[in-house]
Amino acid sequence: MLTFFLVSGGSLWLFAEFILSLLEKMQVQEILRMLRLPELGDLGQFFRSLSATTLVGMGALAAILAYWFTHRPKALQPPCNLLMQSEEVEDSGGARRSVIGDGPQLLTHYYDDARTMYQVFRRGLSISGNGPCLGFRKPKQPYQWLSYQEVADRAEYLGSGLLQHNCKACTDQFIGVFAQNRPEWIIAELACYTYSMVVVPLYDTLGPGAIRYIINTADISTVIVDQPQKAVLLLEHVERKETPGLTLIILMEHFEEALRDRGQECGVAIISMQAVEDCGQQNHHAPVPPKPSDLSIVCFTSGTTGNPKGAMLTHGNVVADFSGFLKVTESQWAPTCVDVHIAYLPLAHMFERMVQSVVYCHGGRVGFFQGDIRLLSDDMKALCPTIFPVVPRLLNRMYDKIFSQADTPLKRWLLEFAAKRKQAEVRSGIIRNDSIWDELFFNKIQASLGGCVRMIVTGAAPASPAVLGFLRAALGCQVYEGYGQTECTAGCTFTTPGDWTSGHVGAPLPCNHIKLIDVEELNYWTCKGEGEICVRGPNVFKGYLKDPARTKEALDCDGWLHTGDIGKWLPAGTLKIIDRKKHIFKLAQGEYVAPEKIENIYIRSEPVAQIYVHGDSLKAFLVGIVVPDSEVMPSWAQKRGIEGTYAELCANKELKKAILEDLVRLGKESGLHSFEQVKAIHIHSDMFSVQNGLLTPTLKAKRPELREYFKKQIEELYSVSM
Repeated sequence: MLTFFLVSGGSLWLFAEFILSLLEKMQVQEILRMLRLPELGDLGQFFRSLSATTLVGMGALAAILAYWFTHRPKALQPPCNLLMQSEEVEDSGGARRSVIGDGPQLLTHYYDDARTMYQVFRRGLSISGNGPCLGFRKPKQPYQWLSYQEVADRAEYLGSGLLQHNCKACTDQFIGVFAQNRPEWIIAELACYTYSMVVVPLYDTLGPGAIRYIINTADISTVIVDQPQKAVLLLEHVERKETPGLTLIILMEHFEEALRDRGQECGVAIISMQAVEDCGQQNHHAPVPPKPSDLSIVCFTSGTTGNPKGAMLTHGNVVADFSGFLKVTESQWAPTCVDVHIAYLPLAHMFERMVQSVVYCHGGRVGFFQGDIRLLSDDMKALCPTIFPVVPRLLNRMYDKIFSQADTPLKRWLLEFAAKRKQAEVRSGIIRNDSIWDELFFNKIQASLGGCVRMIVTGAAPASPAVLGFLRAALGCQVYEGYGQTECTAGCTFTTPGDWTSGHVGAPLPCNHIKLIDVEELNYWTCKGEGEICVRGPNVFKGYLKDPARTKEALDCDGWLHTGDIGKWLPAGTLKIIDRKKHIFKLAQGEYVAPEKIENIYIRSEPVAQIYVHGDSLKAFLVGIVVPDSEVMPSWAQKRGIEGTYAELCANKELKKAILEDLVRLGKESGLHSFEQVKAIHIHSDMFSVQNGLLTPTLKAKRPELREYFKKQIEELYSVSM
């Protein structure tokens, strides 16, 4: 074995790594015995018996090992004691704060010259030296860049043009932006901030009814859109007299004259974004910058039942939130003007906007994907980003793709072995991408992301500990996980650098306190370190636009945001999400789902007596448990040529397929989104009842008990449907 390593020069580094792995587990004498070397007392005689060639080889090996030990990467030093990442705030009723910070006061800003989103961009303009800012590309072409000054100028021209088209430079002026990620989105946003206007993002998945509601609720008269099709959608609302206040549509892309004529017929002016910028350039207005307390954005959440809710966020809210992120990571990661961000997550959501804000504040670059998620890898190879925000669903796809390529037992074993070696380094605080394991296994994975990623941030839904642990090792960069919601701007907890364990969402950010409160109906008690998560701090929103009732539900009189999530404090002062107060959850792609709403639709299926819809935040789709109606189902099945006893029918695959199709039909008729439809079902022959513990005395489903009772069947549904 030793001779093999000595004569195989290319394997010396691998042998060094092998020796290091042994050193973690055994003493020197054990290593010598394993390598069939003599005991220490016989070494003199042993060396005299060796040939000169072998001695030279051993000397080279010793030199390599010595070099390895002296140049081996050092572990990152965490910014605090990882065994105590948060501490209780005095006289606060159990609230906890981050131990990272300059004192007991909550963080409101990181830089004195960046306290509004307008100032954030101006700071980036200054320190970048007018470097590249916004990038875009055409298929198979390199990225093209707009400089910081070009973006700032175009924003002033667009903002001045909006003023010429009857918009006002104040926080009562709401401007809708209905577009996919692209440079013009940021220019439109910055135009609003330059003149103290408020951005209101619109996005397709809200549905036409929600878009109509938002335009009317926010009194939006002007919407900036990317494509003519979206302009047509907005015009249809006006033509039906559903949005009488909408009077101006600004299009980023070219459009036909017929569209302009159609707009004139219903009293809506349709004009190109370039024309508005030209108008503004000829009629320039001096900027009217906002104050930190001014409203910056109204971000409507997709919701699950009823109309969406418009979370009102100030400039101070946004700045405080990303300042908390900067404070936590400052000891390990300092963003600079050479950082590059890939923008593909929707700008209508605060998670993406927060990451971009950090980049602009430091003069970095933001490159936009082509608009097709299937081409994301190609875009990343062309862009070579250093910052990569992700959602767990994308991490899951990466993980599955990596292991699908290990198509033999040997390849899979080698991949898992290499991952374990890297994971051992990660646990000891070493983050790198230049180990022998990277050379042999992981460099191709890293190259698929552009080869330059140094920070990954995941949010929007819980990440699988197994997936997160593997990718932390395979990608060779710092991977952080955060938790939060739109109402606290984006995040309220974040991974502490150096704590690369999984299964929790980190400690509170320095910009907010977090406390847990009792949830009696679910048997969660703060005396046990469990309860509903509540957040208070300068990153917490001001309420829902024109919705005092729902604002009162979310914000109590002391300013605490009640998230509806159930958390548990872990011994290290980190937070673990364990449940949801209301039966609403996120799927892996970040979409909220209300299972009871879906069940109320599906229960109308003729052969269905009872149904339980299950979702998992680590999965991308829903599954269901169906109990057929024993009286109706046989005749329903017979009409479809399926016969048998009730028990036989419950086990019939054709019948299961027919019931699933009927459920999906009802879902489509009721307007369910595709992510709200179950993708697989299990047929159960016995009714849920009070007696078997699956229903309450008032005949409501006991969801935790149902989840546990059908645990095996649910796992099978997911494994078969993956």
